[in-house]
Amino acid sequence: MLEARMKVWRGDKNGGAFKEYKVPVENGMVVLDAMHYIQREIEPDLAVRWNCKAAKCGSCSAEVNGKPALMCKTRMEGFVEQGQEIAVEPLHAFPIIKDLVTDVSWNFEVNKRIQPFTPKEGADFTFYQEDIERVQEFRKCIECFLCQDVCHVLRDSNRKDAFIGPRFMVRVASLEMHPLDTGDRLKFLKEKGGVGFCNITKCCTEVCPEDIHITDNAIIPLKERVVDEYYDPVAKFFKTMFVKSNK
Repeated sequence: MLEARMKVWRGDKNGGAFKEYKVPVENGMVVLDAMHYIQREIEPDLAVRWNCKAAKCGSCSAEVNGKPALMCKTRMEGFVEQGQEIAVEPLHAFPIIKDLVTDVSWNFEVNKRIQPFTPKEGADFTFYQEDIERVQEFRKCIECFLCQDVCHVLRDSNRKDAFIGPRFMVRVASLEMHPLDTGDRLKFLKEKGGVGFCNITKCCTEVCPEDIHITDNAIIPLKERVVDEYYDPVAKFFKTMFVKSNK
């Protein structure tokens, strides 16, 4: 049986360090299985958040060898066969509670600031298939917050005061692009959402376990809408002329 050399971060908000473990590796084993082995056989007080073990609840987010990933979706064999040590640590963008568990409550506070779905009065919920497909991709988000963790604005610059992050750009896009929504969230994106902070590195797209094209299909279109609304001189001229013609 193969054996994995693992380093798991242990500690809390006051500090901590990596601790080494050796874990037997069976066929098909994922990193979350290794955490369960450590809990069961070595350290019963190891704190790990998880729920479904099917990559659909988003609970078991962590950083595996420096990359944000779902532990239940990260297989062990590749690391072990290549002789790599496996380092598991909590998400860096959020405060640590204990061991691999972080406090992601900030995200839920951000969600409350976004104007909810606002349909037309007496709307007929019948629309074209392409309109459904356009926003359906965004509904796949499982709120694992891996995209939030890898975002340099939130992780490196800690600008949670000014930027809502990729996950909530996706949420805004799902509303702004809905064919029946009448809300206007562009001012929010410009002033409080911080859409201008994103410099299109696509790192959020790379770590998304649901393969949502966060940058290309959500953030860039939202940036374009904000630019058209507030910075396009041609659009501004015609809006001014339209206002004058109606006086």
